[in-house]
Amino acid sequence: MLQGTGSDVGKTVLVAGLCRAARNRGLSVRPFKPQNMSNNAAVADIPGEAGGGEIGRAQWLQAIACGVAPSVHMNPVLLKPQSDVGSQVIVQGKVFGQAKARDYQQLKPQLMGAVLESWEKLGEGADLVIVEGAGSPAEINLRPRDIANMGFATRADVPVILVGDIDRGGVIASVAGTHLILPEEDRRMIVGYLINKFRGDASLFDDGITAIRGFTGWPCFGVVPWLKAAALLPAEDSVILERLAGGERRALKVAVPVLGRIANFDDLDPLRAEPQVEVVFVNPGQRLPEDAGLVVIPGSKSTISDLLNFRENGWGRDLEDHRRRGGHVVGICGGYQMLGRRVSDPDGIEGSVRETEGLGLLDVETVMAPEKTVRNVEARSVRYGEPLSGYEIHLGRTTGPDCVRPAAIINGVEDGATSPDGRVFGTYMHGLFAADRFRARYLESLGIRGGGVDYRAEVDRALDEIAGELERHLDCDAIFAAAR
Repeated sequence: MLQGTGSDVGKTVLVAGLCRAARNRGLSVRPFKPQNMSNNAAVADIPGEAGGGEIGRAQWLQAIACGVAPSVHMNPVLLKPQSDVGSQVIVQGKVFGQAKARDYQQLKPQLMGAVLESWEKLGEGADLVIVEGAGSPAEINLRPRDIANMGFATRADVPVILVGDIDRGGVIASVAGTHLILPEEDRRMIVGYLINKFRGDASLFDDGITAIRGFTGWPCFGVVPWLKAAALLPAEDSVILERLAGGERRALKVAVPVLGRIANFDDLDPLRAEPQVEVVFVNPGQRLPEDAGLVVIPGSKSTISDLLNFRENGWGRDLEDHRRRGGHVVGICGGYQMLGRRVSDPDGIEGSVRETEGLGLLDVETVMAPEKTVRNVEARSVRYGEPLSGYEIHLGRTTGPDCVRPAAIINGVEDGATSPDGRVFGTYMHGLFAADRFRARYLESLGIRGGGVDYRAEVDRALDEIAGELERHLDCDAIFAAAR
């Protein structure tokens, strides 16, 4: 199990890389994360049932690294933050209920049974399971009810490797400090540590390794350099969006408003991989850029709340101006719902606001309903006739005159809507931009030469590159041997 000295130390990428390294060695390997908090979800198999369930996108990526189909048992507890109703709690792929932070702390002991059950099921037939922690085990105020870090490791008897992030500074103190404050029961689970995100000559940290050994007695499994290929992998945590405000100027600028409850923003990754496309994530307080040719409104875990904030940020006026200039707009899932004339929530599923006016760029209306659609899908673009492959995770049903011009045919059923002039469309399907031929055709319609990028193959090559770097810079023999 990899646990971090803090959040965002790179555990997700390291687990994915180690999974690929183990697979390349011929091992049958699986990823596992007891508890995840993310609105970036994927659809995974529920053994013995039709349809699918939700897991974090990180475990979906790690399953790809392992060369296996994603399973709900890879991430048995998923928290999806919403607005004033707290977080939606997903257990083994299915909605368990809603909980605010304090209430969830009381709920966690009840969920340990599901975590351990999934752990046992996932291990069946596998040579190795690599576990990703959440946050830090040093948050000892949360330890009594912990199911994500040492609470799980001690119950399942899983050896732990601590990950320190040298890029943020203070790594010696963070590793030594973790050793200092952990109770003995937890401290004895740690078999060593590794240092992540080192830039430059790693031998310059030799004295740091000596110092940490003096404070903790723990061995170092290695120093991992800054992994450039990680930028090609789907990101799970929205914290990364603060670092993706913009890039070098290219032929097409795509503006993406960063919603408060933004979900599944990795839908934009295939566009970011295009050499002629600049994707700019626009944070609250900033204007949608006037030179954007395309605005994409991404998914949202709380459509009404994000729609209200969208207007408060002034983005509604910016979008109207963009439309008058002849700009194009795409809405995905919650973004599709926002583009309509009205969003209603009669049962208060998302919160206290039961109805609000939409952005009005599509002549459709959405009514939220308790039933949740969670499934992988095969589809076809109506406009281009190109095949699509993706997934749906949404509440609500959208209807209206513009639905006579659907964006896609999903499993034989019309989905989405398109404006009469074809410049605005919305769909419930995530992953449509990952379809290389569709992406190329759509970019051509915007006057951009697209294509030439096999996005899924790029992700696979990135995983192999990361695995190779880890084999070079870590003692992977010792890491795998530490597994019991």
